[in-house]
Amino acid sequence: MAIDYHHLKNRPFAPVHQHYAERDAMLYALSLGLGNDPLDTANLPFTYEGLEGGLRALPTLAVVLGYPGFWAREPDTGIDWVKLLHGEQRVRWHKPLPASGEVVGKSRITHLIDKGEGKGAILVTERRLESSAGELLATLSQVTFLRGDGGYSQRAGQASDEPLPALAPTPEGQAQDFTDEQAIRPEAALLYRLMGDYNPLHADPAVARKAGFERPILHGLASYGLVAWALLRQCAGGDASRLRALDIRFAAPVYPGETLVTEIWRVPGQAGQYQLRARVAERDKIVLSHGRAELA
Repeated sequence: MAIDYHHLKNRPFAPVHQHYAERDAMLYALSLGLGNDPLDTANLPFTYEGLEGGLRALPTLAVVLGYPGFWAREPDTGIDWVKLLHGEQRVRWHKPLPASGEVVGKSRITHLIDKGEGKGAILVTERRLESSAGELLATLSQVTFLRGDGGYSQRAGQASDEPLPALAPTPEGQAQDFTDEQAIRPEAALLYRLMGDYNPLHADPAVARKAGFERPILHGLASYGLVAWALLRQCAGGDASRLRALDIRFAAPVYPGETLVTEIWRVPGQAGQYQLRARVAERDKIVLSHGRAELA
């Protein structure tokens, strides 16, 4: 079954009501590697409830809340889900996330873009994350690269949307203002999938090989969380409430067990604005690029 533009674009998503507890906020932080160093007290506000002021949630916990599940695997979508890759993630936070609570995720498909036969297609899904009282907590846009679905618009009655505004590349030939290094645990993908993304690409070596990877890869949103924590640690004193926006492109896969190095630049003349990217030290390869962040 091939993609049908109108069927997919108008696909309904039931609101996802979710309760999360402090245990979930702690497990999320631990899945990103906070706590790898038991003597690093900067991690404790997110992994231990016993400090003054209580537990805090990492802002990127929003990406796993109100999630509609791995719906692209359902037959009616027409998506070749084995070849699906997370291309970009864009998030704006409107309020700090509490460490526990009730939320509602409201998803819709905003863009479906045909790159051409053999070049894939782009799918953009927006999710509005609201509190149970209706307060907007975060707006998330997930850009997914459908590697096996290009050329669908050549069939009669099909269409293709205009792309999102492109993310700006990070500076070349300019020394970064901050650098952060994080070791990714070998079991990181198996831990992170407990957040709700059960794509076997991140767990089953046979599925990973079928998709063209040497072994299971880390979830894009896990590396996104790692980069956000690097930014907060280097530029915001670990204050999670200061993150307002973070957009980034997933340039290459990250493998569990590698070392992620995040490079950050201040945007001249724009207070609280940063550009960033990340590479894996072992391969000296850029894996996240075109990053733009805003801190309060």
